[in-house]
Amino acid sequence: MTSTRLPALFLGHGSPMTVISDVPERRTWQALGPALPRPRAILVVSAHWQTQGRTHLTGGPAPRTIHDFRGFPDELFAIRYPAPGAPELVERVAQLLGRERVLADETWGFDHGAWGVVQPMFPAADIPMVAMSLDRTLSPGQHVDLGRKLAPLRDEGVLLVASGNVIHNLAIWRQFAGTQPDWALEFRARINAAMVAGDEAALTRFSGEDRAAALAINSAEHYLPLLYALGVRLPGDEVAAFNDTLDGALSMTSYLVGDTALLTGLA
Repeated sequence: MTSTRLPALFLGHGSPMTVISDVPERRTWQALGPALPRPRAILVVSAHWQTQGRTHLTGGPAPRTIHDFRGFPDELFAIRYPAPGAPELVERVAQLLGRERVLADETWGFDHGAWGVVQPMFPAADIPMVAMSLDRTLSPGQHVDLGRKLAPLRDEGVLLVASGNVIHNLAIWRQFAGTQPDWALEFRARINAAMVAGDEAALTRFSGEDRAAALAINSAEHYLPLLYALGVRLPGDEVAAFNDTLDGALSMTSYLVGDTALLTGLA
């Protein structure tokens, strides 16, 4: 146990290029890391690791860096994020979620949904880290429930980082690039309001006629990590949006759950 309750984060990670580009979003991540209470470990829920039937966690003492993209500069492929693993955190998550639904997986590692957001915050790679998959057999409400079960970690020195995008539809990104379409603005405003209010229904239930949600969420893997940030919210927590930028069918909107004063003065 620690005396400081850690916040939780949802970070819109966007293109892998963000990691090596001098853009406002990356500058905010760089400022946020030192502003946070130093965690003893980090648990990252990544949009880029999808499993079936169980939630997987990176096992082993030194998970590998995964470059799960193509067509980008060599500079990106040269990045390694050699943060140590955290077997004791894997064990604690298994206790919280139930051993029958968790699998320690030494075949995976830190994909760019994990290292791509943590590296700018903690470049020394000296904080033990575990990546966590999205079990795609679960309903949105069940993802929220897993988040609730993970909430005690915030009082145990663990920083939960959910990494995805509120709006993510690469199939139509070129069509809307450089614009802010009405459907995306409406969906972003709706989700921002629901996160601040803690409105689970508004964040997990979308009708078949909801065109904005269908375009924004698309295949859903980038949206689902948001539900873990919702689930770990505790009584008294505030929620604030930051990096609230939008380019066509891709938003970088991010949220801090907890002590929102930590965002004061960030780039």
